Amino acid sequence: MRQLRAAAVAAIAVLAASAGLAGCASEGSSSSSTAPAGGTSSSASAASCTNSAIQGQLFAKGHLTVATDKPVYPPWFVNNEPTNGQGYESAVAYAVAAQLGFSKSQVTWAYEPFDSSYAPGPKKFDFDINEISYSAARAQVVTFSDSYYDVQQALVALKNSPIATKHTPADLKGYVYGDQVGTTSLQFINSQIQPTQTPKVFETLNDVKQALQTKQIAALVTDTPTAQYISSSEISGSVMVAQFPSTGEHYGLLLAKGNPLVTCVNKALATLKSNGTLAKLTAQYLKLYTSVPTIKP
Repeated sequence: MRQLRAAAVAAIAVLAASAGLAGCASEGSSSSSTAPAGGTSSSASAASCTNSAIQGQLFAKGHLTVATDKPVYPPWFVNNEPTNGQGYESAVAYAVAAQLGFSKSQVTWAYEPFDSSYAPGPKKFDFDINEISYSAARAQVVTFSDSYYDVQQALVALKNSPIATKHTPADLKGYVYGDQVGTTSLQFINSQIQPTQTPKVFETLNDVKQALQTKQIAALVTDTPTAQYISSSEISGSVMVAQFPSTGEHYGLLLAKGNPLVTCVNKALATLKSNGTLAKLTAQYLKLYTSVPTIKP
């Protein structure tokens, strides 16, 4: 769902160069084809990823500090409460923690605004989980784990809006869109749909939803599970029109640049994929939100 603002990219690139961030650490800083999320695909030994072995890599010894934004939304979290282990991202965070040897009581949740999560500089968390899409620009100043969810964008509109039934690629160019500042959804509108009118930009997703309800915009774009939840549970009279083909976008856990903990986080994610945990959590929390038609932008 998320992307850097163009101005921020340039500023971050300068900061990254001046800080020499590329030399922070070899672990987690690769963006090779075998580790597309910006992490590393090299496996860590079992001994190096034990709870005791990673204590020196933690923000607070004895605890795994996990950050996210406030508020948080279904189906990624439930009841705006990250600590309850419900919702896809909350459940994934606790599953990764368990693989690293942390009990639920040893997981501490921290608040981190979305826009500041991928800013350069030290972090007050071990990893952030907040539907943060990997991008090459972001990976200059932060480290991403491998993917924990592959993303498709989707279109939400009011049921009686023309776009609900008229959405060929040519049709799509003629509507007014709106989206949250700094998101990959906004980037998708500009780069893939390429509307004739400049999309309206809002500070929060709540602002975008309000704009749709008040007909300031014809449609919004967001990741498919969020789009389906908005249309089914939040905006009366709205519909998720369809989703768009994958562009290779995916969510990764975000860590401070060069944090060696990414090696063990990637190992944990690999285990959760191979043992079926991620598939089980996807079916539990996201299945109802992903079986939808696909249209071309």
